[in-house]
Amino acid sequence: MHQTTIRNTVRCTGIGLHGGRKVELVLRPAPEDTGILFALRSGSGTSFLSPKPRLVVDTGLATSLGNGHDQIATVEHLLAAVRGMGIDNIRIEVQGRELPIMDGSAASFVYLLNQASVRRQAKARKVLAITRPLVFEQDGKYIKATPHDGFLVDYTIQFAHPLIGRQNLSLEVTPDAFAADIAKARTFGFLREVEYLHANGLALGGTLDNAVVLDEFGVLNTDGLRYPDEFVRHKLLDFVGDMAVMGLPLHGRFEVFASGHALNNSFLRYIEDHAAEYVEERTLALPDSAPKTAPHTIAPAREPARGGLRGQPALA
Repeated sequence: MHQTTIRNTVRCTGIGLHGGRKVELVLRPAPEDTGILFALRSGSGTSFLSPKPRLVVDTGLATSLGNGHDQIATVEHLLAAVRGMGIDNIRIEVQGRELPIMDGSAASFVYLLNQASVRRQAKARKVLAITRPLVFEQDGKYIKATPHDGFLVDYTIQFAHPLIGRQNLSLEVTPDAFAADIAKARTFGFLREVEYLHANGLALGGTLDNAVVLDEFGVLNTDGLRYPDEFVRHKLLDFVGDMAVMGLPLHGRFEVFASGHALNNSFLRYIEDHAAEYVEERTLALPDSAPKTAPHTIAPAREPARGGLRGQPALA
């Protein structure tokens, strides 16, 4: 399998979730073996940052990266789109201290990547493959990883809310599946938490236009949900983005229960510290005659091959 990048430069502007300020974003092609490279532009110049588990400096409301001098927040949705759409090498230029929240999903970023088009490169793709089973657990939440030829996520959430309860989704993450089943799932939060954040000067860019907001009984958004189980789909989206911080694409099967940004990053740090025991870098074989990579589009939502709503709500 070949490495890929985008064919054309694309750009957009949007509002940052936390600061509520305008953010400029430019996506550019990158050479083979570049990986994901952030170029953070400010009045003093441009600094560069390649995601690594120990460069995650905050997981409170989103995943934030920092290098000791500069910091970029809310990277998980764009990283999910890049990794979900099978892009190995890309340069992400940002004017501002966070990425734009857009509509709270990865759909806008997938649209941008489709506009840029995916281009196959000459070198073979490198992945980081899980080689033996691993269970990483904290406070009843866990990530179980086992060897698998691909990237399969089996995700379960449980919330004491009548509209959420327990939800499960299992998905082999491919560009087509990501675009159709995951990309449009929005971030969500509870009204009481949103009011607290706003009162304390946080999440100033958060509105019903870029998040699903729930009160004690239901959804406040007038357009409702995009999927019946949009909540677990977004958590799976976040997981894809958080795993992209590892640098190389991960290959394995991941059974996840009630994880979030903090546990996701702790899991990656553990893997990094015990790499000789659990992972190995592999170069995927190149096909004898591979077709040109066509751009992927956001297909209509379809039912996943396995999973969906499971169990009863925690509250009657």
